Amino acid sequence: MKQVHSNIIQFRGSHYNLGVYQGKELMNSLTVKNREKQWKVRRPRFTIDAKEAEEAITTYAPGLWEELIGIKDTLRWPIERVLKEFGGYRLDYVRSGCSIVTGDNYFIRNYDYHPKTYEGRYVFYQPTDGGYATVGPSQRITGRSDGINEKGLVMGYNFMHRKKPGDGFICGMIGRIVLEHCANVSEAVEMLKVIPHRHSFSYIVYDKSEETYVVEASPRGIEVRQSNVCTNHFEKMEHENRNYLVDSERRLNVIQKQRESFGDAYDAFRLFNDPGKGVFSTEYRNWAGTIHTSAYFPRHMKTWFALGGNQQPTAFDFTKWLEGTDVTSNQIIGQVETDIPFAHMDENASWFNAK
Repeated sequence: MKQVHSNIIQFRGSHYNLGVYQGKELMNSLTVKNREKQWKVRRPRFTIDAKEAEEAITTYAPGLWEELIGIKDTLRWPIERVLKEFGGYRLDYVRSGCSIVTGDNYFIRNYDYHPKTYEGRYVFYQPTDGGYATVGPSQRITGRSDGINEKGLVMGYNFMHRKKPGDGFICGMIGRIVLEHCANVSEAVEMLKVIPHRHSFSYIVYDKSEETYVVEASPRGIEVRQSNVCTNHFEKMEHENRNYLVDSERRLNVIQKQRESFGDAYDAFRLFNDPGKGVFSTEYRNWAGTIHTSAYFPRHMKTWFALGGNQQPTAFDFTKWLEGTDVTSNQIIGQVETDIPFAHMDENASWFNAK
């Protein structure tokens, strides 16, 4: 069992200044040092053209380009390096798990991935130069793995596969763009239809109307359906699915069978967060161990967050934060059943060891 933490980041201001703030945070950090070691082993299988990336990013989220420039100016890196680490366009993404359920004013999500990729940041951001305020865990610093915005729109994504990648954005950056620029599920679905996708994911969006849409997205097509449960396979674009779907289908069946018996959101949270109930995963070495469980409540504008299993969630009142009351805690603490190092807190979180 390993004690882990996520740092709580709070920022109100322009995207450029957020980039400067994050650049200072990243300077000499374990996250950057471990990424440097990882690149020595995992050579990139992609190329990034800075002008192409700028055009793509500014088309959908010009503020995010300013954020990247702020990081560049602070770290004094070439823009190509900033884009490789944090740009979210034409990058690679490795396999992962993840499960999502929605219900009466709740959205519960397990984020299943590898500890050596985790950066341990839970970010509150209120932009002053355009875009909606958001809160959620970051992914590759500028992206978001899940979250809610000031309008009550919630987003999370589930991995499908990374075969035959296209020229587009990776999941975390797409999640950030959706949260920062869409007010409701209708706008989110339209954005997900037009934005270019690098890999194949399902994006699950939910809002105060309690409507849930699953957008099955790949570089080759988009399909939209309504469902309250999603794991790691497409139901419309079945031709895009991986060959091995047993665990994804098993988790889907577990959630569907239990969902009708939930008395409230806490019952759903416990199904997702308690190991042994069939949804929480300890497959950390296989890139599919549950690192965090998130919960979002759009009508009440509150969130829960837990690191590891068998945890009581840490609760946040997003409305109070939007009104100017900062969160007093600096970290969220949890326990994860693994000895694998985490990228943001352990010096040896590289790929030299086959863990």
